Amino acid sequence: MDVQFREFDPFSVWIWIEFNTVPSEMEKQYVEEVFNSWFFLGKLGGFNAENLQVQDVGLDISYMEYDNDAADESLVALMHNIGEVEYEGNWGRCWFDLGTSDAIALDVLIMALRQFSKDYVVLDSLIIGGENDDWPTGESRYRSDTFADSEMN
Repeated sequence: MDVQFREFDPFSVWIWIEFNTVPSEMEKQYVEEVFNSWFFLGKLGGFNAENLQVQDVGLDISYMEYDNDAADESLVALMHNIGEVEYEGNWGRCWFDLGTSDAIALDVLIMALRQFSKDYVVLDSLIIGGENDDWPTGESRYRSDTFADSEMN
């Protein structure tokens, strides 16, 4: 799977996936589940590079002491919104407002989609940002049923 980056605005970014063939309904459902799961983790603040205590310790985490005060002092890193996944031919795309989540979120998505492409549905490319000349994005699309910030507090 080829990974490309185009112009990038974390508050309004389209993520494009090119399937090897026109995706079936089941394959579309799998991709949507990946995007929804990734977004939900981001909405819960899971992509906060300022608080990577376990990663920073290294391999031996036996009996590690987790510092809740340090976790509380780190800036929040929350994704804000997700659009509907749209399909046209062998392309799929989804709009995101990544909010204040850190770039580690993109690394996690790339790694997940690379493995997804090997194990489940072959993806030829993943493009982060920009738009395709033959499929304009128009206005950003967001879900009205997405968790409102007040619901998460």
